[in-house]
Amino acid sequence: MVIFTSELLRPVKASDRLDEDALIRYAISNVDGFPQSPARFSVSQFGHGQSNPTYCLEVGSLDGAVQRYVLRKKPPGILLDSAHAVEREYQILKALGVNTDVSVPKVFCLCTDENIIGTSFYIMEYLEGRIFLDTKLPGLSPDRRRLIYEATAKTLASLHKVDVDAIGLQKFGRRENYCRRQVERWAKQYLSSTGQGKPERNPKMLDLIVWLRKNIPAEDSLGPSGTGIVHGDYRIDNLVFHPIKDQVIGILDWELSTLGNQMCDVAHSAMHYILDFAELGEHKSYEGLETSGIPEGIPSLVEYLALYCSAAGRPWPVREWKFYIAFSLFRGASIFAGVYHRWIQGNASGGERAQNSGKLVNVLIDAALEFINRESVLPDISSCGMEGGIVNPSVAVSLEDENQHSMMVQGLLMPTQKVLNLRKKLLKFLQEQIYPRESEFYSMAQSSSRWTIHPEEEKLKWLAKQEGLWNLWIPADSAARARKILEGEGHVSGGVWTNNLLGAGLSNLEYGYLCEIMGRSIWAPQIFNCGAPDTGNMEVLLRYGNKEQLKEWLIPLLEGNIRSGFAMTEPQVASSDATNIECSITREGDFYIINGKKWWTSGAMDPRCKVLIVMGKTDFSAALHKQQSMILVDVNTPGVCIKRPLLVFGFDDAPHGHAEIVFENVRVPVKNILLGEGRGFEIAQGRLGPGRLHHCMRLVGAAERGMQMAVERALKRRVFGKLIAEQGSFLSDLAKCRIELEKARLLVLGAADHLDRFGNKEARKIIAMAKVSTPNMALKVLDFAIQVHGAAGVSSETVLAHLWAAARTLRIADGPDEVHLGTIGKLELKRAKL
Repeated sequence: MVIFTSELLRPVKASDRLDEDALIRYAISNVDGFPQSPARFSVSQFGHGQSNPTYCLEVGSLDGAVQRYVLRKKPPGILLDSAHAVEREYQILKALGVNTDVSVPKVFCLCTDENIIGTSFYIMEYLEGRIFLDTKLPGLSPDRRRLIYEATAKTLASLHKVDVDAIGLQKFGRRENYCRRQVERWAKQYLSSTGQGKPERNPKMLDLIVWLRKNIPAEDSLGPSGTGIVHGDYRIDNLVFHPIKDQVIGILDWELSTLGNQMCDVAHSAMHYILDFAELGEHKSYEGLETSGIPEGIPSLVEYLALYCSAAGRPWPVREWKFYIAFSLFRGASIFAGVYHRWIQGNASGGERAQNSGKLVNVLIDAALEFINRESVLPDISSCGMEGGIVNPSVAVSLEDENQHSMMVQGLLMPTQKVLNLRKKLLKFLQEQIYPRESEFYSMAQSSSRWTIHPEEEKLKWLAKQEGLWNLWIPADSAARARKILEGEGHVSGGVWTNNLLGAGLSNLEYGYLCEIMGRSIWAPQIFNCGAPDTGNMEVLLRYGNKEQLKEWLIPLLEGNIRSGFAMTEPQVASSDATNIECSITREGDFYIINGKKWWTSGAMDPRCKVLIVMGKTDFSAALHKQQSMILVDVNTPGVCIKRPLLVFGFDDAPHGHAEIVFENVRVPVKNILLGEGRGFEIAQGRLGPGRLHHCMRLVGAAERGMQMAVERALKRRVFGKLIAEQGSFLSDLAKCRIELEKARLLVLGAADHLDRFGNKEARKIIAMAKVSTPNMALKVLDFAIQVHGAAGVSSETVLAHLWAAARTLRIADGPDEVHLGTIGKLELKRAKL
């Protein structure tokens, strides 16, 4: 639930009314800019929160202008020791507002004279903005949810990085032994709020206190070097966000602020992953996001912590995380016990929320004890994704589900530092830019506009270029040929012809680590200009195109300004044997005339598709493998008829699609022939080797995503009284899938290495082995993930069905299993004869 600041205002309760005349006199004398002769004055009360009563002062001047201020005061009645210290709130807000960039409201004055309105108070700036009361952020798109959480983590980090000595807060609190002192403070306050005529005391709380005392983190004894400002109640609903922009404009509710161990703040800000008690209610379950399900776009707990740790420059908190969460739950129980006690006394400001807080006390105690007894509460990535001991989120956000995978490959297959750096950037890009938008892409692909391009796609492509993640698939030798041919061409689309369009100079093995990551999303490859069939077509041009062909077609493809299709498969013949194809390419003077029917021409439905590479026969009487040629065809050439999209298990893959195309007397200039007549098979073999391997690389990534989704689902869903993850059959199947996936990954990387060292011809057996094994592995893993998801797995609610359909197709595309098995068998027999 999102609500604007002004929507939280309520009439002032009778028990919280103020002496408005005295308040006006005080404000005129002490608040800069306050009208000296107010035309009108009104007071309302904020309904959110239940600690210090907070009011909105609205004052109108004689010229008709209206100003708003916020007043925050202590509650009336007898208070617990050191509680509700508005003087400290004012002190820290003033220091932060004057000397730092931390987002806080400006404070105007502090009044400690209780004769004015009955208690101490301070007046500060009114911030009109959004407050998110529901941590699931309903009503927001996935990408905006992620931005809200990123802003939350980074704002906390900015607060924690403040130099307290530099802003005069060095005496704002004792820095060492913060947790030890906090445990004792809140234990004392819980005992003061319960028992002996007060609300009933829970004996489990005493067990929790004993455990906390025995498990104080070692870092707690650190002095100034390891501590800083602690907000004390940092969470999303204590932040004011800009009315439109997804950025924090104010941190509220500083009642518990002090100096000390800042990881307590981090744990408290992440509490809703474990237990969600932002909204109190009689029948609320209080399930945290990890149990109820994390809405799309909201980062996982590990991702959230990685965002904070990276921004704050802090190490990964795995060793002490159990204490910090348990302490936060314990402190919450103590606070709610105090709120409930005040409500019984009649001086709590939270109304119904204060009344319901009594129920929550025991919920928090039970949750803390349950959390303590968990075997594992946070994955240990402290030795991975670290630079100088600090978590790097581009690695950490993905290591949650994969830190045992491709990094385990040893020897010749160990990735270089260059590849690791690119891999980190890719993982971050998918997490931050692509995954949050997948549902939008799917929605458009299923709408009446599905044959148009989503506007976000071009934006993401631009970002990919800026990040150096463009055309990573291009082999170094192909890039070198293109540079040599195009040397001296000068400017290309306003930019100098440099390496920026020709990839990062990677080998096939190096690209394998990166292509796998792109395969995790149906939409990702095209964002990085690394998708089929464009990569294969560009590879053909890079290896076999002449200068004119490169200038006309390759450069626009490299820039991502156009797309392409590859037309080989025909409906009337078994195209797995390409000698069967019947499309004719007949020369007449300076033109070739093309006649034939093609289908499964991927990419041809895309409105940006401008060129097709067509395979047909130029000489039906030549030797069997010399009859075929490849030629470049502009899709706008008369006689090219794109008839319809074809469906793959019901998916039309809009806006790119797989087209049926008829070529009827299509006249193409002779200059468009590639390499020469009768060279089609030669080109095909050069094109299909790397292309087949790219498919395998992406399939490993698709299977990895399936594994991740299966595990996440199994850790959230319960069947027959326990989590799916606790079922023996699940564990067994999960282990078998992991084994199969790792075997396939090693085979694919080995094939890529073989291709680099020995060339396409010598690598054909291992490529064929990868081409058979990887789709079958991916189908097995994705089928397992679908089964774990039940009905959702076969629906369009998840990406699994689409990934499965793509994997099943690749047992046919680029040669069916039977063809590759035949190749493997023949080469094995030949090897035996040697």
